[in-house]
Amino acid sequence: MTGTPDGADLERLLADRGPQLMRVAIALTGDRQSGEDLLQAALERVLRKPRAVEADAEGYLRRVLYNLAADGWRRQGRWRQRLPLLRPAPGDAGADGTAAVDVRDALVRLMRQLPPRQRAVIVLRYWEQRTEAETAALLGCSEGTVKSAASRGLRRLRELAGTARGAGIELMEERS
Repeated sequence: MTGTPDGADLERLLADRGPQLMRVAIALTGDRQSGEDLLQAALERVLRKPRAVEADAEGYLRRVLYNLAADGWRRQGRWRQRLPLLRPAPGDAGADGTAAVDVRDALVRLMRQLPPRQRAVIVLRYWEQRTEAETAALLGCSEGTVKSAASRGLRRLRELAGTARGAGIELMEERS
């Protein structure tokens, strides 16, 4: 899809990439309902200003999604993010999958305590597996800012996870 998108172009985009976009929105907000609201607000903004989309409608929609999420965090004073660096503590693995749900819940609770920039960087770098350059371009900052925000965010998550170990959660060490 190139050029100015219309409603049909965005419908095709959502048909193709909707589940991935929804997962990102949920990760940025911390729950499904807020994620749906965030994605809808991003779509509305893209439809209101279609000329702002240069060539990559999905990339532009994602950027609007991240910026709206950061605006919401600043406005609400709450920060949540998702990072797949948590695992059940040894011996806590549940055969029915409830341990995985508990880990995800603990992760969301820990991520809510991060500042907006750290949260956005961690979602982009570790959940969406974007490069530092891609993350910097999406957030409109330098690669050095991405590196420092990721480092500080991971360090803070490790600190927070240290207090959550009693709940059966253990943060894995970063592997480079």
